[in-house]
Amino acid sequence: MARIQLDEGMVQYAVFGGAVLGGGGGGWIEEGLQIGRLALEIGQPELCTIDEFLDEDIWVTVSLVGAPGAKDKFVKPIHYSKALEILAHEIGRPIKAIHTNENGAGTTVNGWFQSIVSGIPLLDFACNGRAHPTGAMGSLNLSEMEGYISRQTAVGGKGANYIEMSISGSLEKAASMIRKASIEAGGLVAVARNPVTAAYAREHGAPGAITQAIEVGEALLSHRGEAAIDAVVTKLGGSVITLGTVTDFKLETTGGFDIGTVWIDGSYEMTFWNEYMTLELDGRRCATFPDLIMTLDAKTARPVVTAAIEKGQRLAVIAVPKEKLLLSSTMRNEKLMKSIEDAVKKPVLSYIF
Repeated sequence: MARIQLDEGMVQYAVFGGAVLGGGGGGWIEEGLQIGRLALEIGQPELCTIDEFLDEDIWVTVSLVGAPGAKDKFVKPIHYSKALEILAHEIGRPIKAIHTNENGAGTTVNGWFQSIVSGIPLLDFACNGRAHPTGAMGSLNLSEMEGYISRQTAVGGKGANYIEMSISGSLEKAASMIRKASIEAGGLVAVARNPVTAAYAREHGAPGAITQAIEVGEALLSHRGEAAIDAVVTKLGGSVITLGTVTDFKLETTGGFDIGTVWIDGSYEMTFWNEYMTLELDGRRCATFPDLIMTLDAKTARPVVTAAIEKGQRLAVIAVPKEKLLLSSTMRNEKLMKSIEDAVKKPVLSYIF
């Protein structure tokens, strides 16, 4: 199939559509636009389809890890490229393609800059077609592969907080160390990780995730106000749950995550662990991760991530059933989903499975 030439319009569509699919996480719109536009300034990024590659070709995930709400976070485009450079040296095999871990305002454009700088093709593929809180959820179910050795590199921070890190080990241990590195770096690091074959990635990931984000962003930005919100839910097959005012909001950054609760009009309660995890009306469950739960400004339709919520905001709350999303096999992994209950102190497994 023909490669997609990415331009300024697609940068905006990808970032805003990614913000919707971020489900409250996945980075910041301004930073996503900055990285996408930087890629255009230095070259012509192209989006490749997965059928261009041999089964044995090696693909690598590029991502951000940490808490977007951390006040001392510092990650620049050069950090993305450095992480990829270190990993390529460590594995000693050619990297045939790179792809993002998830969709989000910042994460949908993961890899655009690295592809231009390195010359490594960029895939229309994500480990997961929506954003998720843990590294294991964005690791193509490698946690279930006995004996798999995860290789991960992380770069971020400035001054005394600057970190370059390379680690090999079990997926759980490597992801945990990368998360700790993000804390030491001020809250966020750019990561390259988990080289796998194209055949394995195709089976467990989300082909077409980037073009889906572009299409959602186009639907959003082609309309205004409530019409834009309606266009998004129509595109995704979801619904507008409510339009209301934030009456209370709690956020705590702990262990490298943003964890908290949002109340709309005193009746709707949403918990989040970077991304929205649960949505309830007066105690009745309306949606549960990996269903997509997202907030948009009720007037402008601009996506609002969990770290940007404030009391008094008027928001639209939308929900999209998981069956309508492009999801990784990790979203059907009960062990990985169990960690959500520990984080937000709400039952989730009985709703997911």
